[in-house]
Amino acid sequence: MKIAFFSAKGYDRSSFAAVNHRFGHHLVFLEPHLNSQTATLAAGCAGVCAFVNDHLDAGTLETLAQIGIRLIVLRSAGFNNVDLPRAQQLGLVVARVPAYSPYAVAEHAAALVLALDRKLPRAHARVRDGNFALDGLLGFDIHGRTVGIVGTGRIGAVFARIMSGFGCRLLAFDRRQNDDCVALGAEYVELPRLFAEADILSLHAPLTAETRHLIDKDAVRRMKRGVMIINTGRGALVDTKALIDGLKSGHIGFLGLDVYEEEEALFFEDRSGQIIQDDVFTRLLSFPNVIVTAHQAFFTEEALGNIAETTLSNITAFETGTGTLHRVPAE
Repeated sequence: MKIAFFSAKGYDRSSFAAVNHRFGHHLVFLEPHLNSQTATLAAGCAGVCAFVNDHLDAGTLETLAQIGIRLIVLRSAGFNNVDLPRAQQLGLVVARVPAYSPYAVAEHAAALVLALDRKLPRAHARVRDGNFALDGLLGFDIHGRTVGIVGTGRIGAVFARIMSGFGCRLLAFDRRQNDDCVALGAEYVELPRLFAEADILSLHAPLTAETRHLIDKDAVRRMKRGVMIINTGRGALVDTKALIDGLKSGHIGFLGLDVYEEEEALFFEDRSGQIIQDDVFTRLLSFPNVIVTAHQAFFTEEALGNIAETTLSNITAFETGTGTLHRVPAE
């Protein structure tokens, strides 16, 4: 089956080539993002493969349907960038990768916790400059701290297990309780209590209309002074301006982000020779107690291999009508 891969990077080509010899699909790799202007690049293909910053709004979907596209495969777990009701109306099948490596994202979240707490970027820079003083590098024991986890699916559950290993008290919020988290001793509570008691807050929820700006100025106001906030989920789970206000006031003590609300204009490209025009993002980078990584939490060898395997399996299942197709429902 001929599939056009949008937002394709060298690592996409490598990971999919390593697996596709077992599937035999015709893969066409394209660098541009998928949107209403670029959708016609998929002409002659039966399907498209999209990533997190591709725009599959009504206009894009209508163009794809007009040129004969029947299948949209997402090489990601999230699908907030797809107009699912319109896709259903057009007869387009949307499939995703429901799980590729929960360990990759959860471990990255834990890495952000440790790096912020022990001020590792600053410490490393000092030693490289021959400065071995410890002033300004004071951290705290993670053991015994209260960790609030918003979203306890596969990733949140792995993060809970990691923090349990540090000897943390676990609070959790989700529409459905995860038995694995309960077995670790996690207590499921409502968000106001979680915000009030957590020393470390980690977000692992999907982005929906209900979770958009879940962390806003009111939520920050309810939190402990000096709270650490980690977001490896989706950028719009937080109101970035509210976070900046919290950092300026000192109410937020630490902030670790692997995702950003307006990341599409920045992430996954080398912009080191450019002037960053996003003033909100550059303000974030000015704080010494903030670490931002460029949506790399998923980026491990195991995760890329699993993404390729599941994506190609989805294509085969659609083409043959056999096997498991991880279809995203319209609702």
